[in-house]
Amino acid sequence: MSTENKEPRSYRNAQGKLVLPQVTLCAMTSVNVRETLKAMEYSCRGIEFADAVIITDKKPCFLPKGIRYSHIDRLGNIDAFNYKTVYDMGDYIHTDFALLVHYDGFVVHPEMWRDEFLDYDYIGSPWPLPKPGDDTTYRDIYGNICRVGNSVGIRSKRLMDYPKKAGIPWVGEKGYFNEDGFICCKIRHLLEAEGMRIAPMEVAKYFGHENMIPEIEGITPFVFHKWYGTNAGYPDFRKKHTVLNSLRRLHGRLKGGN
Repeated sequence: MSTENKEPRSYRNAQGKLVLPQVTLCAMTSVNVRETLKAMEYSCRGIEFADAVIITDKKPCFLPKGIRYSHIDRLGNIDAFNYKTVYDMGDYIHTDFALLVHYDGFVVHPEMWRDEFLDYDYIGSPWPLPKPGDDTTYRDIYGNICRVGNSVGIRSKRLMDYPKKAGIPWVGEKGYFNEDGFICCKIRHLLEAEGMRIAPMEVAKYFGHENMIPEIEGITPFVFHKWYGTNAGYPDFRKKHTVLNSLRRLHGRLKGGN
């Protein structure tokens, strides 16, 4: 990833906090908004981002200081999220990079930051190898295996803007429309033709963990996604609201029956 921006990729402020002047912390969701905001706050514990934005359909009444709200039409299902992430997320970002987080995937070890994460237009957690006999999963159009993707990750502004500007059609794989697979596999050849780069396994394994694969053993990640394996001990902001959420679901069912 080349950029003419002369700002340092990172530095420490007077309080010793990591500053990322080129990176926006962002989340896009219409569900688990409170938990997502908690995840964003947690991601900011040891980091000062250039900007922080929650992209959702209603302004949260509990919006934390330092996180701005941007409106998007309600994301009614995962397919809507995937589409909007590919084609519209860049509209909300005003820095060279964005770190996309979710309620179940966010920064857990700010001390593990590496400036080389910004050498690439996309970096996320490593993917496992496809199962034997599977010749389509985690592969580009040439059949090459792609080992890095995952929704929780850093994308360059250039990459975020590209699908809409280039008029890339929205095409699924085996009936599924996953935004990370679309970017890191389906249109990888188009991105690379434009000079954009997706991080290799050798760097991504230090960035994030989702799947418990041999390559990540003994490594402490910067971010995580999903509470699998060694990720099980990371915060789950849903737990404190289990009873409340159950009551809300019950209220919704009763209201729907009236």
